[in-house]
Amino acid sequence: MENRNQTPEREQWGSKIGFILAASGSAVGLGNLWKFPYMAGKNGGGAFVLVYFIILFLVGFTLMLGEIVLGRHTQLNAIGAYRKIRKNWAWVGGLGVLAGFLILSFYSVVGGWVINYIIKSVTGGLYSSDPKVLGNIFNDLVSSTMTPIFYHAIFMVLTFIIVLGGIGGGIEKASKIMMPALFIMIVIIAIRSMTLPGGVEGIKYLLVPDFSKINMDVILNALGQVFFSLSLGMGCMITYGSYLNKDTNIPQSAAIIPLVDTGIALLAGLAVLPAVFAFGFEPEAGPGLIFVTLPAVFSQMPLGGLFAFMFFLLVLFAALTSSISMLEVCVAYVVDEWKWNRKFTTILISLAIFIMGVPASLSMGPWSHITILPGKGFFDTYDYITSNILLPLGGLLLCIFIGWIWGIDQAVKEATNNGTLKFSLAPMWGVLIKYVGPIAILIVFIRSFI
Repeated sequence: MENRNQTPEREQWGSKIGFILAASGSAVGLGNLWKFPYMAGKNGGGAFVLVYFIILFLVGFTLMLGEIVLGRHTQLNAIGAYRKIRKNWAWVGGLGVLAGFLILSFYSVVGGWVINYIIKSVTGGLYSSDPKVLGNIFNDLVSSTMTPIFYHAIFMVLTFIIVLGGIGGGIEKASKIMMPALFIMIVIIAIRSMTLPGGVEGIKYLLVPDFSKINMDVILNALGQVFFSLSLGMGCMITYGSYLNKDTNIPQSAAIIPLVDTGIALLAGLAVLPAVFAFGFEPEAGPGLIFVTLPAVFSQMPLGGLFAFMFFLLVLFAALTSSISMLEVCVAYVVDEWKWNRKFTTILISLAIFIMGVPASLSMGPWSHITILPGKGFFDTYDYITSNILLPLGGLLLCIFIGWIWGIDQAVKEATNNGTLKFSLAPMWGVLIKYVGPIAILIVFIRSFI
């Protein structure tokens, strides 16, 4: 019989809203603000959004609940959580810790670009409506040697400072400031974008589904976006769940977090696509949508400099709320397992991630000729290993572990606080995590190699 008593010195979230904001912040990141509008643009707009919402419930909620339940039940980090229930499954948690470490190594490089663009928006360095000029500005930044590394360091220092404060004093406090600010800013930008002449075409494109556009590619792309958007498979929600008290209504929280994440993604779509349509740009511009297309749009708007500053500050907040969760996964593992001091651990891991990020940054410029995997430099290799291998594999194994190893009955018992909470969706959740989730993730996993 497992000892379910919580370690007395383990930190806890100060409030339910603090946990929801922090967990939502972990899910809300760069993927929401540039990838969701781009994926919607590429996959039929409203058709993609409709499929996305369906899969959000079937897979997103399923895995979210599973990770949080596992974390609170064990009150341990990603590796310790698996080990406590079944020793020979600890390596699955290790995949999550490794994924968080690798993702943050290149994610923080992009975070550095965002900081640089905040400064450029203030100094007038982005004031051009010519996408070619703006494309050159972006390429000059990412391909230089020291400038992106300097901003990569600033982003890691910001992440480090927040995580150093611990759960209540650092992550929760920062999330309570950044998440409402992020929401307010994106609403303001979305309203401005939707009221531009011609912006209504972008709104229709995003929200009105054309059912003829729904095909297997759209379904698979929506599935991939849901999975990667919610920070699933990297131990973040297991780690955050481990700081919950035993009275928390987990099913309710697990439902709110994906809805907040999707709400932000939809608002990002409404902030980007109407503006893109209004000024005649392509909605399929990918990462260039943020760093090239949108600055061109802002330069043609009244108070464009202010909106550009607000937008890139918003992107920075979204990036930070995700980066702190990835750093916390690594820190929690070392503090729990090796009993190291939290301050020393946070400094050491932050430094290691920064060092790992330097080749990722240089691979966009001076080291662009160096390949690790065929045709891929450091940056793309980190991205490929995590997105195509570690995350889907972690999600697949989580479903198998909860559904077939630990058992649905034990998981539901934890989710319902030993039967004191009503969870009417428990039978459906059991089917989803045992059968639907693994099959869906396996399809994405196999497809990534085809």
